[in-house]
Amino acid sequence: MALVLQLLPLLLSRVQGDPEGPLKGSPGDRVNLSCKDVLEPARWAWAPSFPACKGLSKGRRKIVWLSSSGTPVVLELFSGRLRSLDTSIKELELLLSAGDSGTFFCKGQQENESRTVLQVLGDKADCRAPGSTHGSEYPKVLIPLLGIGLVLGLGASGLVWWRRRACTMLIWTTPSSGGTAGCPQWFLVMPPLSMRLWFEGKLLLSKPSNPGLPFSL
Repeated sequence: MALVLQLLPLLLSRVQGDPEGPLKGSPGDRVNLSCKDVLEPARWAWAPSFPACKGLSKGRRKIVWLSSSGTPVVLELFSGRLRSLDTSIKELELLLSAGDSGTFFCKGQQENESRTVLQVLGDKADCRAPGSTHGSEYPKVLIPLLGIGLVLGLGASGLVWWRRRACTMLIWTTPSSGGTAGCPQWFLVMPPLSMRLWFEGKLLLSKPSNPGLPFSL
């Protein structure tokens, strides 16, 4: 019965988490992580709240542990920002960085553990800083404008092509100089030789060979 009463606070901490509430801070602040109710801490683990912001997968990962010589070893992700405040790893100091939000677990030699919830102000699931959210509005405006410009450009190109084709056909089918009024001068191009010969042949066939005789005998 006495053993159950001794283990009751530890069991409640596993179920309820940190009763003091989460630690809060901004990037650049320093916070202390304490290993509560664990007599012989062996390692610390971290479960990030927003793993994608750090390029990580979900779940726990070991961040601090004791080497065979008893020296604390820090995971490279926290290197230079996380240090032990005593000879063991019971008390740690962390220099906060964006994306550090999560739960820190202190595990003992007997696999008992305590946990500390950390909330870094500004951390979000979309991994954007609060001051940069307005930048995402530019693609929403730019893409429709590009689409409208593309449609107008294709329409103008089609209109120019149609008008040029109409004027060119008018030149080919009108031998007199008065049939191309309204067409820009740069549209007045010479038709191919085969086309000119074809039109000249049609004109010859349409005129009688002898003015004194009827066209059809």
